[in-house]
Amino acid sequence: MVSTAPGAKIDLNQLLASSQLPALPQSAIRILELSKDPDNGPVEFAPSIEADPGLASQVLRFVNSSYFGFSREISSVKLALTLVGVRTIKNFTLWSAVFSLMPNPRCGIFDIRSLWQDSLRRALFAREAGKLLGLKESDEAFAAALLQDMAVPLLAKEFSDTYAELLVGRQHGESRLSDLEGARFDWNHAHAAAQIARHWNLPEELAGPIESHASLDTLLESDRLQPAHLAVALSALLPAVVDNAWPEQAQFESYAGRVFANREYDLCDLLGVVDAGFVDFAPVLQIASPTRTLRQLLESPAGSDA
Repeated sequence: MVSTAPGAKIDLNQLLASSQLPALPQSAIRILELSKDPDNGPVEFAPSIEADPGLASQVLRFVNSSYFGFSREISSVKLALTLVGVRTIKNFTLWSAVFSLMPNPRCGIFDIRSLWQDSLRRALFAREAGKLLGLKESDEAFAAALLQDMAVPLLAKEFSDTYAELLVGRQHGESRLSDLEGARFDWNHAHAAAQIARHWNLPEELAGPIESHASLDTLLESDRLQPAHLAVALSALLPAVVDNAWPEQAQFESYAGRVFANREYDLCDLLGVVDAGFVDFAPVLQIASPTRTLRQLLESPAGSDA
């Protein structure tokens, strides 16, 4: 637990090499290995999940949540994989594994519960944005958005004094944490999270959007359309649950117009879908609902605390 003096530069590679990153659970590692072969299906995945009773219970709770709305209870992991899809269950096991590894450091106003609330809202938004952008499978956008800020708890633990200052420096959303980090370190939590993802051998479909989630301008200027990257990066502009106002609302709406150019959408309805999804999904991850919904914030005057 250290602080850094203004102007001091920290080498990210050295930092992560010396910080003793936690290891992924064996069940998650096995599932990643199985994912390398596209021919593997429920028959191959089910035994690896069932070998971890805690994970199997989480998967069944996930599949039986109101988010999916099955009319009968699903009691078999193999059936869950068949009904929901291997890709969705694979990503869920990775989310669960990463959630279990994140520390809850004592660092100023940092609150791990708020971080997961933000992550879930952004994940649900990225899923819907991915659909608008024509992604056939938006699970990767969902998972990448859910994990985009996973480095923040680790960095807050490593540099508690510095991150206490940076989090206050956000000024309730008027400044982006990634910009403050870039000024202090020459890198930000997006770069750190991507390196952690690659250290764990997570798929590049996750690591790539995680890495670029603070670089929306660069993505929009690229000649190559990257729908998942755009969906995740746009989700990063959503307000934090600890903020009573949305200072970046006008900027978000402008970016949304560019990201969804030539596509029909209603931002108010889109955020309403995200809010409804949060209510359905939050109990699965044992996350409380925010006091104000995204739709309420959008409909409030910009910068208002009302």
